[in-house]
Amino acid sequence: MSLDGKLLAKARDELARRRRENEAEAERRRQEVYARNPRIREIDRRIHETMVSAIGAAIGGGDAREVIESVREENLDLQERRGLELARMGLPLDYLDDKYMCPDCRDTGSLGTDICHCLMDIYRAQQAKELSALLKLGEETFDSFDLGYYSTEPDPATGMSPRRIMETAYETCLIYATRFSPDTSPNLFLSGAPGLGKTFLSACIARTVAQRGFSVVYETAVSALSKYDAERFGRGDIEELRGEIRRLESCDLLILDDLGTEYPTAPTVSALYTLINSRLTGGKKTVISSNLSFPDLQSRYTPAIMSRLTGEYSLVKFEGTDIRRLRRERQG
Repeated sequence: MSLDGKLLAKARDELARRRRENEAEAERRRQEVYARNPRIREIDRRIHETMVSAIGAAIGGGDAREVIESVREENLDLQERRGLELARMGLPLDYLDDKYMCPDCRDTGSLGTDICHCLMDIYRAQQAKELSALLKLGEETFDSFDLGYYSTEPDPATGMSPRRIMETAYETCLIYATRFSPDTSPNLFLSGAPGLGKTFLSACIARTVAQRGFSVVYETAVSALSKYDAERFGRGDIEELRGEIRRLESCDLLILDDLGTEYPTAPTVSALYTLINSRLTGGKKTVISSNLSFPDLQSRYTPAIMSRLTGEYSLVKFEGTDIRRLRRERQG
């Protein structure tokens, strides 16, 4: 599982912000107690001095055991006096102790060389927030997908109804999301006319896979490919653009929505090849949606691109009548 470097940096910043707030609250408690009871300030000062003495004895060489034992006994006595003073004030013994938000990592976000669960929780929240901002709809869940919009009337040519085809598309997307694996999942190509739910089910996949802790980037084809163009021609912050391109190429799952809506210039087609090929060679998974069929795409893109799309992606067909139009008719 790979993590999105941009979102991980945001998560670390958020953890640092929370840590600063927690430290500020601890300092506020100390100053409050010191103002009410200066004896505790003096005890804390002396405790600090004993700690410095113990450290000095430990690194000073020679036999420091007697010094350290004496310091330890004094420290215990000071801690007892401190506790009595706090009790007289009606405060718990640990009122001035450091209270970590995460006792496992002590708010560092790290457990040795591993990322602590507290930082991963913030990371997932950051990812959900970013996806929500991009998807905008807010209700993209598999449970809210309504198959009732699709006709049960069979097509005379195939004997299959749009409802049956869409049940298969729905099940394919649901299983893909709930069982997603960066190692074993295929790439998907969602194909069908506008308004049949491709973007909706793509968003469902994005949310579900992200909730399971994988790095997910959701972009329209227009937005993703424009980043390559901007970086190539030096438009904008080059380092930021390169960072965005690295996210597109290295995330566990890329959702590339509405392929075919971008203007097919030579640089754009080149960028699409780079993106698709880099993810395939890197073993990264991609879900592409398009209003165009494979034959339509052949007139638009190079044989090299089509070879990868037809050979490396599983086709998921969408059939039916424009749901947006049907919804307006029902509401009207």
